[in-house]
Amino acid sequence: MPETPSPLDPTLVALMRNEYATTGIAPGDLAADWYTQLGRWLADATAAGLPEPNAMVLATADAAGRPASRTVLLKGYDAAGLVFFTNYRSAKGTQLTANPYASVTFPWYGLHRQAHAAGRVAPVPADESDAYFASRPRGAQLGAWSSPQSTVITGRDVLDDSFAAYAERWPEGTPVPRPPHWGGFRLVPETVEFWQGRENRVHDRLRYRRDGGSWVLERLAP
Repeated sequence: MPETPSPLDPTLVALMRNEYATTGIAPGDLAADWYTQLGRWLADATAAGLPEPNAMVLATADAAGRPASRTVLLKGYDAAGLVFFTNYRSAKGTQLTANPYASVTFPWYGLHRQAHAAGRVAPVPADESDAYFASRPRGAQLGAWSSPQSTVITGRDVLDDSFAAYAERWPEGTPVPRPPHWGGFRLVPETVEFWQGRENRVHDRLRYRRDGGSWVLERLAP
């Protein structure tokens, strides 16, 4: 059995620092619209070999304004917004139902970059959720049925037994239907920011902001 590592000395955390000696960004470097620019940076992150370049930190809040965050995967984007999928009964699902606003952050540490988007969130149409669910591996489909996401369970065996039961219900080669409590959300951005780390912590921050029916590109102080 591997030796359990010792906890990190808390005094070392304040000393952790990387200098960002990277090329900056200017308004003229960015695309005319945020979703094309996001696609460019996603392509850069993919080409750089970053792990899960479509991973994004989703921040939500409940009806009382208490925040929560977790990592989800971007599964689609276009001018209409950014799409991710989840259990609608999960913590994030119930929070988004009660308070349909959220933000996401793409943490591309290896490129000293981040992208942030914030805006209103709404469920995607059922046929869109059906199409994506049908494209998932069978194990992931069964997992969507077997996990009562965000609820307290007595042990790992609860999940294993549930997964086995659904695997028996829909044997290999049998289509697995989408659970009615599982589907997609679309975040419709009001702002999308592109952040590039620079020397001396004087970073570049350029933000697309919705202004009526158009978008304004503006620079923010770091």
